[in-house]
Amino acid sequence: MTERPKSSDEQSSAKEAIVFIVEDDASVCRGLSNLFESVGLRVEVFGTASEMLQSKLPDIASCLVLDVRLPGLSGLDFQTELAKSNINIPIIFMTGHGDIPMTVRAMKGGAVDFLTKPFRDQDMLDAVVKAIGRDRERREADRIVADLQVLFETLSAREREVLALVSSGLLNKQIAAELGLAEITVKIHRGHVMKKMGARSLADLLRKAETLGVRRGKPQR
Repeated sequence: MTERPKSSDEQSSAKEAIVFIVEDDASVCRGLSNLFESVGLRVEVFGTASEMLQSKLPDIASCLVLDVRLPGLSGLDFQTELAKSNINIPIIFMTGHGDIPMTVRAMKGGAVDFLTKPFRDQDMLDAVVKAIGRDRERREADRIVADLQVLFETLSAREREVLALVSSGLLNKQIAAELGLAEITVKIHRGHVMKKMGARSLADLLRKAETLGVRRGKPQR
């Protein structure tokens, strides 16, 4: 394979990213490994799906290049097992024997792409760049939720009630009536909520509440 210049997208995706390959054909593994390493990506190869399931995977942006036909657990069944285990890794399927039902099942399961062998190197690289980008976005979204959850845990039970009622669109006066509190007390709680949640404005607080899925519950009197 001739050396080719890396595109800006490929260079970006190569930063702290890894491609897992599950394929029992050694020659295919070598070719894919060389291709991905040529654009600076880390590569880890497994001969079977069970090998990957038993391995400790690095916690960085990644994707999985997966052969449909494998010894033991098939690629499509492996996709199902990953979903059941809540392992959210973008998958690029490859096969020499693709058909429409197989492709539909893979894509319905959330696969990024389904490539039929022989495929162009650029098609595979494009799919990998897309998959790693998707994984980075998911990880960032998960990080934001985790950070917000840490802040939410600092709220008292009453402050959480106030946040839920604010997010439902109630005014301080209405919240006070709902909770049986003085309006000034509600204002104080609301100020504490804003500060603890690091909200710059009411709109910012509402966005954070929506991200956390804060919902109005029964008031504690």
